[in-house]
Amino acid sequence: MLQQASIQTEKTAQEHQLTMPLVSVVIPCYNHAKYLPEAFQSVWQQDHPAVEIIVVDDGSADNTRQVVESTPGVKYVYQVNQGLSAARNTGIKHAKGAFLVFLDADDWLLPGAISTNLEYLQQDPKLAFVSGAHIKVFEKEGLRKDEVWEVPSHHYRQLLQGNYIGMHATVMYRRWVFDEFLYDNSLRSCEDYDLYLKITRRYPVAHHTSKVAAYRLHDTNMSGNIPNMLASVLQVLERQHNQLATPVERAAFAKGKSIWKEYYCRLLYHKAARENSFSSAEVLTFIKHQPLLFIKFSLRKAAMIKTFIKKATPAFGLRLLHKAGLYKSHLPAVGSIVFGDFGRTTPFSREFGYDRGGPVDRYYIENFLQKEASCIKGRVLEIGDNEYTLQYGGSRVTRSDVLHVHEGNPKATLIGDISAAPHIPDNSFDCIVLTQTLHLIYDFKGALATCHRILKPGGALLLTVPYVTSIDKDEWGSTWYWSFTDKALRRMMAESFPNGKVEVGSFGNVLAASAFLYGMGRSEISRKVLDQYDPQFQVINTVKAIKA
Repeated sequence: MLQQASIQTEKTAQEHQLTMPLVSVVIPCYNHAKYLPEAFQSVWQQDHPAVEIIVVDDGSADNTRQVVESTPGVKYVYQVNQGLSAARNTGIKHAKGAFLVFLDADDWLLPGAISTNLEYLQQDPKLAFVSGAHIKVFEKEGLRKDEVWEVPSHHYRQLLQGNYIGMHATVMYRRWVFDEFLYDNSLRSCEDYDLYLKITRRYPVAHHTSKVAAYRLHDTNMSGNIPNMLASVLQVLERQHNQLATPVERAAFAKGKSIWKEYYCRLLYHKAARENSFSSAEVLTFIKHQPLLFIKFSLRKAAMIKTFIKKATPAFGLRLLHKAGLYKSHLPAVGSIVFGDFGRTTPFSREFGYDRGGPVDRYYIENFLQKEASCIKGRVLEIGDNEYTLQYGGSRVTRSDVLHVHEGNPKATLIGDISAAPHIPDNSFDCIVLTQTLHLIYDFKGALATCHRILKPGGALLLTVPYVTSIDKDEWGSTWYWSFTDKALRRMMAESFPNGKVEVGSFGNVLAASAFLYGMGRSEISRKVLDQYDPQFQVINTVKAIKA
């Protein structure tokens, strides 16, 4: 399938080269062969047909060469390992396009990425490059985060204060840029930030908020070495010191140094607190750039010891903690907590907050469906009614079906229990919307098996389930069986959607969970509070599962 797609893309590109500009996509690769097919596919799915793909193998020890050479339409270039900057420069030498995009092997382009960026450059010939927004994909956690920044002007000044671009694959360059600038081979990281600063110091650029690429975060990312990243970014920023021409630029430069130190030391602080340990390089980074934060971390050592004792000796750990005096904290003292309106044993609402402006959990559910709205298309099945299908699918939906367990629902087009529904044909639906339903089904594995069976290959299951919740006092209380953690969902979906692409999300914190249990309305809590996530207090968990 990949070979057919590449051959067709190459043929189409040749037919359009006379009328459409060629875009070169350069993919440096170092031991990331397993990701290459997905990167290729993301280029082939672009709606701009005149594209060439060049893979620069930077001395890989895996099967990068075999993967590329077995894929027609992709150019393979090998070099002895020299690092990312050198690999990109090698790609530039071999590229034939009037426009260039650099895609790391473990990332991918979103549909329409090339045509979106190309349109900006064609509308303004003075622009050296254009950049867009991207999605961060946390591979281990199964989460996604949109990275969208509005930067309409003063791009050099904005870059002095931080790298708003954030991901290199969102950038499309004009070819002439590389007649004047190349990547600095002496930089092992932040080479892209260095190039952005050099270019924007001399030429106009543009930035937009359309999401055009996905950035995969995993254990082998260079950005995981926090002391190295901070040292590199400060080195790159310092190179601009002698270029600063105005008081405004000098102020932006000083602010940028402060922002970078705060950003990376905060990451380091949370990493050390999470892992209960730190390296000598991390300690030196703390002391050099954020000594007060290091003092704060040191004061947390008592809390770290407390956590260790609780984990290691759960039977008598509490007595040890009391004897060691490790229950002291900056929280309100025992007996001095003010309960306020929460000092009651009955909720504000027994209707999940519907009578106070809508349930808190709907915020997370509807944000999830909005983010994945592109999956709601074709023939769509929803349980109970089709409100979400119509709201988020719109004109993309060609047929809307509603499944209900009992007759009498005027919206139902199918009657039956989804955990055992042999009357529904295999491979029938492009999408299934299954929100807040799985916990009501005793045989939830049977329900997931049905969903997998009746989805078409490539079809999507959009699933939400509660974890922290009250139990319905009316109709659904008698069948309210389950709550699901994000870890449970990952295991369940691995069994139910073998070889499929599954993304698990998790949302909530202690305040959101408490507010939901008390029946507060959605409008009574700020988005800032709702958007904070604490895995200890999961209110809603979500799944997007694509059938293989």
